[in-house]
Amino acid sequence: MRPWLLGVALLALPQLGQAEDPVVAFRCGRLVDVVHGTLLPGSVILVEGERIKAVGPSVAIPAGAKVIDLSGSTVLPGLIDSHTHVLLQGDVTSTDYDEQLLKESIPFRTIRATVAARTALMNGFTSIRDLETEGAMYADADLKKAVNLGIVPGPRMFVSTRAMAPTGMYPILGYSWELKVPEGVEIVDGPENIVKAVREQVKYGADWIKYYSDRSYFLKDGALRSKVNFTDEEAKALVEETHRLGHRVAAHAMAKDGIEAALRAGVDSIEHGWGMDDAIMDTMVRRGVYWCPTLFVGTYVAEGRTNAGAPIWTQMLKVVEQTFPKALRHGVKIAFGTDAGGFPWTINEAREFSAMVKFGMTPMQAIQSATTTGAALLERSSDLGSLEAGRFADIVAVKGDPTKDVAELEHVTFVMKSGVVYKNE
Repeated sequence: MRPWLLGVALLALPQLGQAEDPVVAFRCGRLVDVVHGTLLPGSVILVEGERIKAVGPSVAIPAGAKVIDLSGSTVLPGLIDSHTHVLLQGDVTSTDYDEQLLKESIPFRTIRATVAARTALMNGFTSIRDLETEGAMYADADLKKAVNLGIVPGPRMFVSTRAMAPTGMYPILGYSWELKVPEGVEIVDGPENIVKAVREQVKYGADWIKYYSDRSYFLKDGALRSKVNFTDEEAKALVEETHRLGHRVAAHAMAKDGIEAALRAGVDSIEHGWGMDDAIMDTMVRRGVYWCPTLFVGTYVAEGRTNAGAPIWTQMLKVVEQTFPKALRHGVKIAFGTDAGGFPWTINEAREFSAMVKFGMTPMQAIQSATTTGAALLERSSDLGSLEAGRFADIVAVKGDPTKDVAELEHVTFVMKSGVVYKNE
């Protein structure tokens, strides 16, 4: 086809992802009020530009407004996934992980990441916190820029770039010392090296700094334990410099030892955290530290990792079954996070909702973990996480009632982000 004919053909295609009319009115069959934890019938949402102008049952639809009829649906705020990896496509075993880092170039992985980002958006996740590129350098910051510029469709991204671990404590491992293989993280040793790495990551676009607090999980005296990666001096240097620069810290901390070390350093969120005990929970509540438990991925990888020689992953599932409801009773701030990328992006990350309900949350609590709590974790409650005047017009809809059956969130039929429609079935 001649180039100018191709341009004509593209113009003729229906365009999703374009700005709507100046004022858009939604007729909602049911509206999930995540702030008060209630389901409201018959509300109207007015959207002007990229933000919500008004919400309520008595809001009048102005003359000339474009009306989107969702009267047969349940309408919610755009969902927030607080733990993703768009640069990964599933890594049950070390072989899965090595294949991606050794055989796929960073440009190729970034192309695949654009598909992952679009998938997240179409699944109703209008914002994500992407917690490291797993060896793909600063590709997440580039993808974030491309999304913001409208080059590719995707959620609003909060990125952590490279993550950090000390020498010898993160894959890729086990290859000959004569070979220089890719590292899944930025290798840092000593406070001075760590401070420089924090500054560099912020320079190249990191919104959050992530580090690996522990590894090598095992059970001892009924508790899930681990080996700690950084010295207290190193971890504190990382957190203090990050906070000094106005950013926040997420710590991969699976077991008791790693979680305690991360809390001593002053982190803002604990990722995974399955081995926390009562004392840890009390500390997290007192300090306002968030927890992203990532339940579904554990179930997904456990059998494969057990068969590959790591039965601790099956044993850890029994641990978190007890930890999660206890943390809920303690009042720990639990943010929805999936670790998508740890399982393939062909699996809907909304399956995390059912796992959270299975482990003790009500459907409304699970929804709030991906809306109001996620927005608070990101320090963006004035912009995200609820359907209120002044917030970004991030709006999703499902046919059924997710406050009764949270699995409805695996079947999103409508997605708007910042006043732009990306999906309308």
